[in-house]
Formats: sequence, C-alpha cells, structure tokens
Amino acid sequence: MDEITTAKIVRQAYGKIAQKQKSCGCGSCGPDPTEFAKSIGYSEEELAAIPAEANLALSCGNPTALANLKEGEVVLDLGSGAGFDCFLAATKVGPKGKVIGVDMTPEMVEKARGNARKNGVENVEFRLGEIENIPVGDGLVDVVISNCVINLSAGKPRVFQEIYRVLRPGGRIAISDIALLKKLPERIRESVEAYVGCVGGAILVEEYQKVVEASLLKDVQLTVKGSSICIDPDTKDPILRTILDSLGSKALEGYVASVLVEGHK
Repeated sequence: MDEITTAKIVRQAYGKIAQKQKSCGCGSCGPDPTEFAKSIGYSEEELAAIPAEANLALSCGNPTALANLKEGEVVLDLGSGAGFDCFLAATKVGPKGKVIGVDMTPEMVEKARGNARKNGVENVEFRLGEIENIPVGDGLVDVVISNCVINLSAGKPRVFQEIYRVLRPGGRIAISDIALLKKLPERIRESVEAYVGCVGGAILVEEYQKVVEASLLKDVQLTVKGSSICIDPDTKDPILRTILDSLGSKALEGYVASVLVEGHK
C-alpha cells in the first residue's frame, strides 16, 4: 500500500473506534480498558488522574513513565487519540507546562477536545495533522512521546525527521511502539486488518533503530519488552481468521514485540 492509501485506511479505522463503531485497533480488544492499561505499565494512581473516557485501550506501553517528565516542560504526543497519554502528561508537567496532541483522525481530535473541556484540563491542546508533517514549529518541544502509532505510518523516516525538527536542542523522545523480531509471512503483511492492528506495518527492530538514528537523534536505544499481538481475536478478515483458527491465538508469537524507543537531539 502507498502512503496515501495507508493513511486513508488508518484514518477510517480509527475514526470508527472514536465513534465506538469498532472495539479495537492497535492495542487491546478486551472488555476492560483499565485492566489492560494496568497490564502494560500504568498505575492505579495514574489512571485515577485522567479521564476514563480517554482510555480506548490502544496502547502498547507507558511512554510517560519512560519520559521522566518534569514540571514546566512542553510535551508533544504523536497519534494522541482521545487524549489518554496527553492527560497523564498534563498532570506531570503542571500548569506551567504544556501538552500538544496531534492526530490525523478528526473524530479522535474532537473526542479528545471534548474530554479536555468536560474535565477542565487547560494545559493541553489537540491539533489535527499527520505525524509525517507535524503541525508544530521548529525547536519548540522538550519531549516527544507516542504510543503504538508510528508503526502505522508508511513514512517512518519522515516521522523521525519531523520529530528531530520540532525538538529543542537537548530534547528527548520516549516512544512505545510495535516492531518485528522476524519478517512476517507475506499473507499477513498484505492484510489490511493486520496493518490497522499494528502488525502489517511494523518493521524489524534493527531497521527501526536505523530509521531513528538516520534522523540524527543521538544515543538511540530500543528496548524489546516482550512478544505482543495486536490482532482482534474476533477478526473477520479471512486471512487472519484462517491463521488464528488453525494456529490459535499465539499464531504470531515470536514475530511481534512491543519496544521502547529513547534518544535525544
């Protein structure tokens, strides 16, 4: 799929998630978003501090914990969805800090803005835009976070070039994402649902490292956090259905992992 087609498919899929027409994409398909969030590293105290409506169980880690956020910092969340990590970051940077969420799905941006208004969170803002062309000026951001989103981009090198551009000198990244431990079978790589589920568009861990380093970010470190699968076990996609029915829910075990990505400008 080319970049335009990929973006269109992802935008449509996550628009449906925002409207609750579909239950899952990249993340958990389970019925309890709170329990899922705790299972990937969010504490009960963190979850209690943010709007429950912002948790759509679309995460694969806790980048705000990795970022070690400080009061007064400016944070940018790429693929901010309903605002889950933005609201958590807002509690950490305080009223003198600022959090900017960027998402290409209008329904998600609308949902996030509504969550901010409803809960009186004033140090966050949500902007409609693509992470390959971030709607933020040069050198304005202290920390870039992202959670299970960059794998969905068909232009990953461009994403990290943009991250480098918006960071201040000394600024850092704290990204939770999906990467591959080994190359996927072709029938999975070509599946639209596998792409939306954060599997089909993922790249090998070694390739991911090279992409980040090519952006000129320094001291890049990728930490593999264990095997992961993001495909809906109730999928109707015929290819994935055949795989899961014949091999079970662990069909992609050993292929897909969640990773933490760190580095600085």
